[in-house]
Amino acid sequence: MSDTSAASHADVAGLSFEKALGELEAIVTRLERGDVALEESIAIYERGEALKKRCEALLRDAEARVQKITLAADGSPSGTTPLDPG
Repeated sequence: MSDTSAASHADVAGLSFEKALGELEAIVTRLERGDVALEESIAIYERGEALKKRCEALLRDAEARVQKITLAADGSPSGTTPLDPG
């Protein structure tokens, strides 16, 4: 990815999972229709890659938090343990 592409995708880092996924779905729909010019296809594909990475990172973080939920003897959630013990 070029410096200009990296700069134009900097806003992706601040998107919520829902917004990033929604935008990614819109990009996939546009690319699947095939009515986008080549240069624009390349640009939105690159943005889609950035959005995909953002969604994956957010999902990994959420999964790690869920795995750290502790359960009481009766199986009910009783708290959490630190993600990074120590």
